[in-house]
Amino acid sequence: MIPKLVEAQYARGFTIHVRFSDGTEGDVDLSQELYGELFEPLKDRAAFKDFTIHPEFHTLCWPNGADLAPEFLYEKVLIPA
Repeated sequence: MIPKLVEAQYARGFTIHVRFSDGTEGDVDLSQELYGELFEPLKDRAAFKDFTIHPEFHTLCWPNGADLAPEFLYEKVLIPA
């Protein structure tokens, strides 16, 4: 079972620092993930910075409907690109 995403803070560029309920944390560079209809608008840094953690699903989400699963983010922390 993947731990819950409990904290996310903008770090720099297109990188977000995330922390999970098991204490795992690190920076996730999403610059190579911003493609497709929902993610292209996030290439605008102001839009990119406007993320929250969904209170029920613990996904990283943006107002335009884009979201990233905690499993994806957890893997990115454990195995950085």
